[in-house]
Amino acid sequence: MLLSATFSKPSSDAERILGRPYEKIRIRIEASGKEPRYFAEMFTATQVFHRHFSEAEAEEFIAGNAGKTFRNCVKRTDSEEISIIANKKGRISVISRSNSLKILPPPSDKKKKNYIIPEGSPVPFMVLLGIMTDDGRVIKSKYDKFRQINRFLEFIDDVTDSALLSAGRNDDGRPLRVVDFGCGKSYLTFAVHYFFTEIKRIPCEIEGIDLKKDVIEHCNMTAEKLGCGGLSFRTGNISDYDGNGNPDIVITLHACDTATDYALEYAVLSGCPVILSVPCCQHEINSQLSEKNAPELLVPLLKWGLIKERFASLVTDAVRGEYLEKSGYDVQMLEFIDAEYTPKNILIRAVKRKGAAASDGEAARKLLSALNASQQLWR
Repeated sequence: MLLSATFSKPSSDAERILGRPYEKIRIRIEASGKEPRYFAEMFTATQVFHRHFSEAEAEEFIAGNAGKTFRNCVKRTDSEEISIIANKKGRISVISRSNSLKILPPPSDKKKKNYIIPEGSPVPFMVLLGIMTDDGRVIKSKYDKFRQINRFLEFIDDVTDSALLSAGRNDDGRPLRVVDFGCGKSYLTFAVHYFFTEIKRIPCEIEGIDLKKDVIEHCNMTAEKLGCGGLSFRTGNISDYDGNGNPDIVITLHACDTATDYALEYAVLSGCPVILSVPCCQHEINSQLSEKNAPELLVPLLKWGLIKERFASLVTDAVRGEYLEKSGYDVQMLEFIDAEYTPKNILIRAVKRKGAAASDGEAARKLLSALNASQQLWR
């Protein structure tokens, strides 16, 4: 069975044949079974387009484009990985190798981890999104995503009882309200909905927000297929979001640059009890840092681009933490997932405190002043 296909290195005729200047195309299985379905992401330099295929349509597309409109194609099935490569003269080479371990074997009792969503039992959203097979086995190429989802649910589980239920926020009978800013493909959004509705049996309303219209359309179609009541997605900009009612949990996963700040600010102004944020692409402060304007003590941190970038990211997240403490939250900076899987692995967990604020923000202001920098939350 076809699992995925990735096309790269478009030929000079690709735009004429396909209608758009695609630079890369990824096709993956969306649902297995008697009639497999496939989902394609088709990337130009500035946009991504989506398309659905039947098994026959996917195979026809691969046969018509591998080594032709795209010089490189890697096709994966349940038994092998096939590389289809064309040189500049159009000569096509096909290289195959065994891929017999694409499904992880069931873990032994000694090695089995106590995941919130366990291996071995099919979960509808994981099957439909191509993480599990119909019998609940995790697809090897999706195991990192499987771990990421479970890790995030552990953070959700930690704060659900202590910060929300015990605080009586839904004693009035209304569902728990969650907003996911920058939801993207919404693996975690579907996971949080499943966690509350199927594991915790807590009524909830979850809204995913993202800028990409085609992504949102796909997420709404998926929610409809799964029958996920109370789960919806809409196109929108975080900076001007105006939801219906104050949220109980605000989530941001890899919302780029200042989009994270807009989400944190919205959560604070809404009095949201719990915030879970994994920042990404902290460019704002990095673009302002200069060896010429910085104190002499900090010059070695700004001399090399890689170190400067990491330093700026840490400064950005530190002043975000200070902002949340000043706004009356208990804040933790936690490792989201092992650094070997993603460099964006800091999770900011903030829970509304009952007492006075833990910080007046003066330390953050002094730090920014010393760097001759400004930051979205401190303007």
